[in-house]
Amino acid sequence: MSGRTGETPDRTPGLTLVSGQGKPYRFDPGTLCLELTVTGGPGAFARWEVLHEPADLVTWAGRSRLPDGLDLTVTAAELERARTLRDAVFLLAADRAHGRPLRAAQLDVVNAAAATPPLVARITPDGTRAWAPGATGTQLLATVARDAIDLFTGPHADRVRECGAHTCHLLFVDTSRPGRRRWCAMEHCGNREKVRAHRARHAATEP
Repeated sequence: MSGRTGETPDRTPGLTLVSGQGKPYRFDPGTLCLELTVTGGPGAFARWEVLHEPADLVTWAGRSRLPDGLDLTVTAAELERARTLRDAVFLLAADRAHGRPLRAAQLDVVNAAAATPPLVARITPDGTRAWAPGATGTQLLATVARDAIDLFTGPHADRVRECGAHTCHLLFVDTSRPGRRRWCAMEHCGNREKVRAHRARHAATEP
């Protein structure tokens, strides 16, 4: 499947997700590779799968933090590799968030994807940035994998977090200056957990 990622009115980093109650909220995981993890995941997280066909990966790329205008073609085989890479990044990020060693099997998946040529940017005659035409799903995955390597080996490697809400497993990198981010989004899990804590304190003080 091929398509061009169109321009969107809001280029604020992050993705718009929808809660179980149907309420939209903005979630910024902080990096491109972690944006891919919201499309599903391994094991029990497969129930959230949204990458069902090549067009879905093209749509994700257009909504991601990648600049607009990507002329992208994705094959069925590349879609399958995208899900494999997504699951590997998911597990590596979860391990990092919980202080566990990174597992070789997932590292091999990321390294293999990163070894291929990434997406190519170019400068146009009018001095603006654009994507080279004819981008492939393999190039997209290489770009995502290299972003994952930068994350897990970079200065924010110890700031990969899992949302602090007990029913939420969204993963993000805390790039805030104090490094105290706890929630996927304050308007979603943050407010909900504060209400739950308030009710628990109130119940504890009742006679």
